[in-house]
Amino acid sequence: MSSSRNPSEPQASRRAVAQIELASLLRPELEELRAYVPHDPPGIRVKLDANEAPPSSSPAVREAVERAVAGVALERYPDPRALRLKEAIARRTGARPDELLVGSGSDEVIALVLTALARPRERNPQPVVLMPAPTFVMYRVSARGHGHKPVEVPLDASWDLDAPTMKRAIEMMRPNVVFVASPNNPTGNRVDDARLRAVVEAATGVFTIVDEAYVDYAAEGSVRGWREEHPNLGVLRTVSKIGLAALRVGWLEADSALVAEIDKVRQPFNLSATSQAAAAAVLEDAWDDVLRDVARVVRARGELSAAVAEIDGFSVTPSSANFLWVKTPGSAEAVYDALVKEGVLVRSFHASGGRLGAQLRVTVGSDADNDALVGALRRAREVA
Repeated sequence: MSSSRNPSEPQASRRAVAQIELASLLRPELEELRAYVPHDPPGIRVKLDANEAPPSSSPAVREAVERAVAGVALERYPDPRALRLKEAIARRTGARPDELLVGSGSDEVIALVLTALARPRERNPQPVVLMPAPTFVMYRVSARGHGHKPVEVPLDASWDLDAPTMKRAIEMMRPNVVFVASPNNPTGNRVDDARLRAVVEAATGVFTIVDEAYVDYAAEGSVRGWREEHPNLGVLRTVSKIGLAALRVGWLEADSALVAEIDKVRQPFNLSATSQAAAAAVLEDAWDDVLRDVARVVRARGELSAAVAEIDGFSVTPSSANFLWVKTPGSAEAVYDALVKEGVLVRSFHASGGRLGAQLRVTVGSDADNDALVGALRRAREVA
C-alpha cells in the first residue's frame, strides 16, 4: 500500500523548528512590548489624537519646503553631518552646531542616547532609566527595547513633578539617564522650575534630558540656559509639533563632548536629504510664519479649554502644550466611544486605570475641529 504521509509535513516541521530557534534569540523584554499601531476606527472626520498642529495658515511654509525638496539631488546620499540643518537650528536656538545631535524625530534621538549610555553602573545588573509617570511612552518603550530598566515615579496630585521622590529614586537606583518632559505629555503642563532644578541638581553624574517637544507653545520658554550651570543637562526638541510632523526632524542639545560620543552609534545617513533640506529651509525662511501659527494655536487652546470646562462634569488641567488634559465625569471610555460614533477621535487613557481612567488627551485643532469636539462632548455628557 502507498504511504498516506503528507509531503508538506517535513517543510512545515522545519519551519516550526526554525521559528522556535529564532524566537529563543529574541530579547525577553519584547514579551511585554507591543508594536506601535495607531488606533484608526472607521468614519473619523476630526482627528485630535496625535498632538499634530492644524494646517498652516501661511503658504510660505509649504513654499519653503517645496523649493527645498525640488533642489535635492535624489541620486546623492544625504549630508551625514547635517551641517546646514544644524546651523539653522543653532541660529534659532542659540546652541552651537557641535552641541547638536539630529535624528529622525525625537524617537531616534532617544534611542541613540540609550544605545550609547548603556554601561550598567557598579552593582546595577543593567542600566537604569528614570522618568515620571505618566509621560511620553517612548522613554519606557525605548528603555526596555535597549535592555535598560525603566523606573517610573508618579506625578503628584496636580500632575507636577514629585521632586523629593525623584531625588530619592536617583540616589537609590543610580540611573544612567533621567527623562523629564516639560511641557509634559500627556498632561500638558510645564513642570515647576524649582522642582525641575532640584531634580537636575540631584542628578550629578546622570545625563538628565528635559524634553521640550512642546516648548514653542509655552509662555515660559526653554530651560536650555541652565546648561551652562549644569553640564549634565540635555535638551530635546523637535519640529513635529509645530506643523512639520511629516519631516521627522528632532534634535538633542547637550555637551559637545558627549554629543560626539553618542554620534558614534548613529547611522551615517539617518536623516533623509529631503527632511534636512525642508526643515532647514523653514527654519531659515519661514520661521516667523511658523511662530504665527503657534500663536494661533495658543489662542485657540485658551478658547477650547474654557469651552470644555463649561461642560458639566468636565475639567481641564492648565496647558502649556498644543493639547488639553481633560478629566471626564466617570470613565473616559464612555465619552471616548461617544466621540468616535460622531467621527471625532481623541486619545483616551481609560485602559490604564486608576486616576488615568477618567482622562482624555485632546489636540487643539482648527476652529472647525474644535467646535465639532465641543459639540460632541456636550452630547456625550447628555447621554453619560
